[in-house]
Amino acid sequence: MTKDKTPLDGKAVDRRSVLKTGGKLLGAAALFKAAGAVVPGGAWAAGGEGLEKTDLTLGIIPLTDCAPLVVAHEKGYFAKHGIKSQISKEASWANIRDKVSIGALDAAHMLAGMPIAASLGIGAIRKPTITSYSMDLNGNAITVSNELYDRMIEADPEAMAERPISARALKKVIDAGKAVGEAPMTFAVVFPVSTHNYELRYWMADAGIDPDNDIRLIVIPPPQMVANLQAKNIVGYCVGEPWNERAVIAGIGKVLITNYEIWNNNPEKVVGVNLDWAEKNPNTHMAMIRALVEAAQWMDKPENRLEVVEIISQRSYVNAPVDVVKMSMTGTFRYSMDEEPRPLPDFNVFYRYGATFPWKSHAAWFISQMICWGQIDKPVDVLKTAGEVYRPDIYRDAVKGMGIPVPSVDWKTEGTNDGPWMLTDATAPLEMGPDRFFNGDVFDPAEVLSYIDGFKVKNLALSMEELSKLNT
Repeated sequence: MTKDKTPLDGKAVDRRSVLKTGGKLLGAAALFKAAGAVVPGGAWAAGGEGLEKTDLTLGIIPLTDCAPLVVAHEKGYFAKHGIKSQISKEASWANIRDKVSIGALDAAHMLAGMPIAASLGIGAIRKPTITSYSMDLNGNAITVSNELYDRMIEADPEAMAERPISARALKKVIDAGKAVGEAPMTFAVVFPVSTHNYELRYWMADAGIDPDNDIRLIVIPPPQMVANLQAKNIVGYCVGEPWNERAVIAGIGKVLITNYEIWNNNPEKVVGVNLDWAEKNPNTHMAMIRALVEAAQWMDKPENRLEVVEIISQRSYVNAPVDVVKMSMTGTFRYSMDEEPRPLPDFNVFYRYGATFPWKSHAAWFISQMICWGQIDKPVDVLKTAGEVYRPDIYRDAVKGMGIPVPSVDWKTEGTNDGPWMLTDATAPLEMGPDRFFNGDVFDPAEVLSYIDGFKVKNLALSMEELSKLNT
């Protein structure tokens, strides 16, 4: 195997060796175990001394997973680390992208793929952007109208009775519609490079649905999803909470599958900053990360979740009823009004399972999807790009001395753990959660070309031969 010229941990190593984690599968650890050791109250409480910038404006979208930024602001974690924070609620992900790019926001709640897209110039002017902090795992779902749900039940009741639900019944509905000349159905996602877009496409493509030709996909900001479903402008969508439960409670839709079921403990949002901002403000950047880690530890304690719900439900943040927001945030999820809520303790994970660590392998998976669906039309070195955008080195420097277990590796294979397991390549053993894909796929970043080529449904904008020149 050829050497990867990207410096990793200060030296050139082959791709395979840098991706090994050495994790071991363990038995029955509680999935909703309280967060680990709390950071001592006085640690890092040095005010604003040494910070290059103390007044920060931080952007959010009204979703439950904006919580780390909001809680760090409301509960005083930013202030403890010398940061005078201001939270700016934005109307769309495009607003977030553009305002961070021009410096109107210092940092922001971002979709996990957004810093990659900004750095590559996908959909906007190229602006090198990085993340050194992962905000959460899971948190999304696919919801459809009651009418489409009924058609899917009629088309394939057996498929609809399975858990997790595949898109096989939807494929039959689509094929039946084509046979009688129906126009393609319209689904919505929140942004072209969103986790939601890739999750919906991945779920559909597994059943043989081509999301670029068999349906119509449009972009709608999260808070507008429910109104568009009710107006019949769309038949379904993939979005974060509380906008799935909002449709269920309103009686106009049913949830088919959560993204936890599509990919257990998948990365969802990150905190994104311009690369030049990070280089000018390294101490401020690290203080922000420390504050967010402390907030995440507090949030993942079950006894604090109701207070988190009360904070983020406010009009200035998510602006949704407490009863709707608390459903997923307190470990239950309602798929339809004619069913009782089901336990789903890991629907929102903010600290457990190394959730705050920016894995380069997660970035590589998102790049693989951008390639699969034609968003990248020029060859890129997938692992090199992942390492330039996702920065665990900055995370490690920031949390040094906080007494928390931190991975000592940057990459891991996804899809091989059906239950809790222990990552031993860390400063202390780190309990991790399941990482199974719903269809049994395995993503090994060392074999990213084979992974991309293995998709039966894909729409590449460049050839595998072109990709192989930079990825062998």
